[in-house]
Amino acid sequence: MKFNKWTLGLAAVGVVSLASAARADEKVSQLNTALSNTTLSGYVDVGAQYVNAGGATYSTIGAGDSFSLNTVDIALDKPLDATPFSAGYHIELWAGAGATAPGPLGPTDGSLIRQAYLALGTTVGGQEIDWKIGVWDTIIGYEGLTSANNPNYTHSYGFAIEPTTHTGILGTYKINDDISIEAGVADDSVTGGAYTAVINGAGGSGGTLHHPTLMGAIALTAPDSFGPMKGATLTIGGMNTADPTGGFGDSLYAGVTVPTPISALKFGGAFDYYEAGNGKVAGVGGHVWVAGVYGSYQATDKLSFNVRGETFDEDGFIAFLPGLNPATGTGHGEEFTATVQYALWANVLSRVELRWDHADDASPFTPNTGRIPAGKVSNPVLLAAQLIYTF
Repeated sequence: MKFNKWTLGLAAVGVVSLASAARADEKVSQLNTALSNTTLSGYVDVGAQYVNAGGATYSTIGAGDSFSLNTVDIALDKPLDATPFSAGYHIELWAGAGATAPGPLGPTDGSLIRQAYLALGTTVGGQEIDWKIGVWDTIIGYEGLTSANNPNYTHSYGFAIEPTTHTGILGTYKINDDISIEAGVADDSVTGGAYTAVINGAGGSGGTLHHPTLMGAIALTAPDSFGPMKGATLTIGGMNTADPTGGFGDSLYAGVTVPTPISALKFGGAFDYYEAGNGKVAGVGGHVWVAGVYGSYQATDKLSFNVRGETFDEDGFIAFLPGLNPATGTGHGEEFTATVQYALWANVLSRVELRWDHADDASPFTPNTGRIPAGKVSNPVLLAAQLIYTF
């Protein structure tokens, strides 16, 4: 064992022993080896928005007419490697206005954890199945929690009725390059805007209902033999959860991405359906569905244009979306969003967005989840800007 002069000097005057120094050096070496394949990544997301009538549209993160620190996100990763039975992990911490509403642990116990799971690879009969055990992002939905990975700044109506995160175990089996399957079991899930996984199995009305969340999804990718349609994707998934009123709920999702003969132009579509009240003693339930279309045009390496249009219909006690009429328990509405995206600085995503929401019913945009204005605005228009530095 070779020691530096500083360690030898301390040993000479009896401050440290060479044996303890050797053990400490060995521990540091083991730590360096364990962390050698770990990567650090994250982002800082800030924004500013203006909304007519001084309110906020449905998906505004901050209040209308304000600047906002949306999210600060830091992640540590050790991915699985090609060896049999490899192991890794993902730890992701976040904070900010954008982290409080959909966070898996955020508003309930003040934790900053967004995701934290073990990644385990298994090989059975020559087939590889990868596992996530812990807290992980949901398996359905066109949009995710990371804004930079979404085509628009504000979230869709579809996102509002989807799960966001779960605590449990998820298995992924890649049959080939074109077909993969996911299935998992998680703790109870509850709904409320973007609903989150309940930790420690307490769910349902007053925390008395214990019902695991069961989920599954299949993802298909068109192979080269599909010609102009090669690379198109279709994802279908669903899950059964505990709903916040004491019954069971069902979430269904289907999403597609479609290339075009113009390589820079792509389209997408998503359909979300959520039904609550299955198994409720009182027999009171409700449902909501959202249909959306997406378009993206990559004009240059730095400049792109993204658009989204949606319509929704809700019936019963469901109140995820704006436009619910308390007298009838129904709601209908639409939104259209246009986003210009430009990479002016290295590692920085710059966006300017215009969004219009419309509710068809008598009580449009009533307060809900703290993100809808206290005043009733029939046609709020949002103008927003966003900057995201990714590292």
